[in-house]
Amino acid sequence: MLRITDARTGDPVTAAPARRGLTRVEAHVPRPDTAGLRVLLIADVLVRALEIGGTPVWTVLTGTEGRAELRARAATLGIRPFEDERDSSPGLGESQVLHVRGPADEPTARDEPATVGETTAGETAAGAAPVGPRIEVAPAAVESGVAEVAQDVERASALRLALLARPRGEALRLGAADLADAEDQLRRWRGAVATWATRPSGPIPDPVREQLRAAWEDDLDVPAVLAVLRKVETSGTVPDGARFETYAYADRLLGLELTRDIGRGAPA
Repeated sequence: MLRITDARTGDPVTAAPARRGLTRVEAHVPRPDTAGLRVLLIADVLVRALEIGGTPVWTVLTGTEGRAELRARAATLGIRPFEDERDSSPGLGESQVLHVRGPADEPTARDEPATVGETTAGETAAGAAPVGPRIEVAPAAVESGVAEVAQDVERASALRLALLARPRGEALRLGAADLADAEDQLRRWRGAVATWATRPSGPIPDPVREQLRAAWEDDLDVPAVLAVLRKVETSGTVPDGARFETYAYADRLLGLELTRDIGRGAPA
């Protein structure tokens, strides 16, 4: 069960309290810069985690200047489209509202902590905006020359990996070396996955599956998910076919196109 730290209280909360109940994820992105892109990326991964667990999700994008620019950069980064904000009150019977935003954003009626007499989760008092847990994302910036990578379809996955490789609560500034490291890792993993795909298939070992799920269900710990993949990559006990299934399964969360190179030339 996915649990997320609510930045309003510092306490862990269940991301989807009603099993298979509709959950709305609101990404609050004031500007189409790298910090805003990181907020939207974390919201995208949160949605993927909920969907893997069988929770239907309604995604909403709010508060954005330069929305067309943000959408273009997000699409290049593999972030799936979010709907434009239409109405602040529940309209589809959602059981929970999750707010993903940066720490500098001023809290609004949507995500202020509930007080005595107020409703929680996705419920609202008459005429009030929905309250819900707040997932906070630390600022991010890139050095000169790195920002253009978000416009390059072939290299954008490396920027996605570099942004996901650090805890979301840790501020980061990405440079050319960070991007180069991410590109090398992606190239190695995609090549390995293409090779493993030619081997006899095998199920994901139960301990590996449990480690992956434990990582992302513990406050959406993506760096821990990546650490599990690194262990599987060099494991002497996991067969190649099972490695392939492991990476394909994890990529449902990561969105790094790890299976992209299957069938592209002879495997190494």
